[in-house]
Amino acid sequence: MFKKMNDKNRKRLHRKIHIRKSIFGTAERPRMTITRSNKNISVQVIDDNEGKTLASISTLEKEFAALKPNTDGAAKLGEAFGARLKDKNVTKVVFDRNGYLYHGVVKAFADGARKAGIEF
Repeated sequence: MFKKMNDKNRKRLHRKIHIRKSIFGTAERPRMTITRSNKNISVQVIDDNEGKTLASISTLEKEFAALKPNTDGAAKLGEAFGARLKDKNVTKVVFDRNGYLYHGVVKAFADGARKAGIEF
């Protein structure tokens, strides 16, 4: 499965699998997972019991297309996503960093969501 990937992505996927063994989203505390690339950031809140996505946000949406995938853009996206989750009555989540280091864009997004009132 991991043979044709470069070493960086292969290691990230191994970390992701190791992390996902212990992180599980419920209806009370759904799992917030982040995916980042050089061009975009996307985030989903998932209830793993039902296998449903409760909310999502991405820089591919028209209103956030101007945001760059850097720390400033991620912080603004996190605040907007926190407001979106508040509208859906979700205040507590389990943060799944998806194998990425908790640094830079991932940390900025998490801080923005915390600033909007979401508890991790």
